[in-house]
Amino acid sequence: MSDETAGPADQEQASPPPEPPSPAHDPAAPAPIGIERVPTGDPEVDGKLARLGDADHLPADGHLDVYEDVHRGLRDALTALDVRPGPGEAGPRPGPSPSYDHRS
Repeated sequence: MSDETAGPADQEQASPPPEPPSPAHDPAAPAPIGIERVPTGDPEVDGKLARLGDADHLPADGHLDVYEDVHRGLRDALTALDVRPGPGEAGPRPGPSPSYDHRS
């Protein structure tokens, strides 16, 4: 019998090609935890918070480096708020000083 004379019945008997194996789910594989980061409005702080997303793609033993880097950056940003302005830099204006000489 030739291929030209093969009918639909002969084609139905052929088995479909095997499907490739589906990748096994690995619960220990890195996966995002799905926490939304809300912008703070401070570019430096927002940049450090966005860096936390790098941990989503790393195995657990790589998280520490990311967390330490973010912590250091946030600590530096907070410390910068406490630094007094140097000479020639505008600092916050002092408010009116309380007067203790009010006598009634």
